[in-house]
Amino acid sequence: RHWLQLGWVDVCLAGACDMAVTPMALAGFGNLRALSRRNHEPQAASRPFDRQRDGFVMGDGGAVFVLEPAARARRRGARVYAEVAGYGARSDAFNMVIPSPDPEPAIAAVREALQDAGCNPEEVDYINAHATSTPVGDIAEARVLTAVFGAHIHHVPVSSTKSMTGHLLTAAAAVEVLACLAAMERHALPPTINLHEPDPECDLCHVANEARPAKVRIALSNSFGFGGSNTCLVLKAVSD
Repeated sequence: RHWLQLGWVDVCLAGACDMAVTPMALAGFGNLRALSRRNHEPQAASRPFDRQRDGFVMGDGGAVFVLEPAARARRRGARVYAEVAGYGARSDAFNMVIPSPDPEPAIAAVREALQDAGCNPEEVDYINAHATSTPVGDIAEARVLTAVFGAHIHHVPVSSTKSMTGHLLTAAAAVEVLACLAAMERHALPPTINLHEPDPECDLCHVANEARPAKVRIALSNSFGFGGSNTCLVLKAVSD
């Protein structure tokens, strides 16, 4: 068992922070037509799972965590935020930017993380989705979650905090773990904002537009990245 301690950073740390918003990056993702074109209404541009989504919004930020064995954390009296309970990873290598039409690698990553954590899908209290607000990617992830959770997917709350932070690229997973820890600590589920017309092909239990009170003991965080890199992390709250 490994426990997480947490720190905020506002400088670039390798693997934890991403300075993504540069003219070159914007031009590259713009030419790929991956970015939202809702420039007249930027505050509403990032809208995962919404029928009117048209691409992601780039963001900057970062987080850094201290990961150490539970026994050592106890000995030194560390403030612990969560246990890293399970991890799963698969690569489909289908395309540099387009999600694979075969959902099996991503499904396998989520199932592996749950198995590694020793928990059933029905025990998960919250899912922080990778959903970036692209038309294809959000549907692909919804299908993965439905395949793993079955009918229970309509009962486990799902949100994409990228609706509020934008897509931090290599720092996205770290900041989304931070969102899961905040949900555990504050007994509140972060919302997907700008979700006014849910896409019927993303038929999930959305936390739409406003935070929702809830006790989160087990959280699952997806990161399905460029090049077909599919990862999933399961976090468990640690009792005092």
